[in-house]
Amino acid sequence: MDDGLLHVLMVYAPHLGKPEEEKENFWNELFYLVSCIPQNEMVVLAGDMNGSNNVGYDGTHGGNGFGARNADGSRILEFADGLNLAICNTLFMKQESKLVTYVAGSAKSTVDYIMVRQGDKVKVCNVKVIPNKECVPKHKLLVIDMRFNTTKSIT
Repeated sequence: MDDGLLHVLMVYAPHLGKPEEEKENFWNELFYLVSCIPQNEMVVLAGDMNGSNNVGYDGTHGGNGFGARNADGSRILEFADGLNLAICNTLFMKQESKLVTYVAGSAKSTVDYIMVRQGDKVKVCNVKVIPNKECVPKHKLLVIDMRFNTTKSIT
């Protein structure tokens, strides 16, 4: 990393059956938290965001999503756009098995995401789902590969 801090935030957003007020509070608090991190420090935001979107805003969504967008997916896009974040899952063209993060019976979707600031997306080499690995029931393991410039030697 270029002489700065890396903030890794893991989140679990309220799911489909939760009240709208709870969802709004979650996203507003998260927005405030991320906006307080200085722009020269890197943010990696990852977790179960409980929304689906297959396309979105230019720059925020890379165009390679899975499933249909729902209201919570729109909320995710608005959040990312408002903070100038890139949704890294959508930056790379993948087979379905490498995009789907949630499987319950015949239902499949992408609800788990990894985001970074737009200026840091050049550091993202790959984002992939490990199809045969569940990290929690019904959720597939989502992995990000990043490259950092190291200018100092560690002694």
